Amino acid sequence: MKDDRQPLDAAVAPLDHESRAEDDHHVALRLWLRLLTCTHLVEQQVRRRLRAEFDSTLPRFDLLAQLERHRAGLKMSELSRRLMVTGGNVTGLADQLEAEGWLVREPVANDRRATRLKLTRDGSRRFDAMAREHERWVIEALGGLSRAEQARLLELLGRLKSGLAASGPATARSDRRRALSPEESP
Repeated sequence: MKDDRQPLDAAVAPLDHESRAEDDHHVALRLWLRLLTCTHLVEQQVRRRLRAEFDSTLPRFDLLAQLERHRAGLKMSELSRRLMVTGGNVTGLADQLEAEGWLVREPVANDRRATRLKLTRDGSRRFDAMAREHERWVIEALGGLSRAEQARLLELLGRLKSGLAASGPATARSDRRRALSPEESP
């Protein structure tokens, strides 16, 4: 009979995406779960620090970052598309940020229904301070890797991203089944 008991240290290890993987799972599956776990861990640190040091949230930071990149402002529909959230989410964030003096709403010249959001001078100054800290936190979070290792990982992930983008939707790929060699089998 198989012994299903785990060692004591495994029983107290924190559960994360990667904890779902077994040693005999395909390396691609284990890699994907590790990527998810690392992303989640960095995001947790950033969220916690934004809250503690700036009384802010990651969605607010992301909206402000988009406006900082586009100094002339962005229509709310464009922000919704870039942030991959609903228009209602953008409206709620915009209401809060406008009330706190971070941004202003401006009418769009050729579209009476549209509104453009733009950082205020004070909002831009405050965001710059937040963005500098955010960058420092991410550098710190990835500090377990040397600069050369970070550059190599960036290169490899860039290749992965390009391949994924070029292969199109998963439904199109499912028609192109390939035989797995014994080493690749899950």
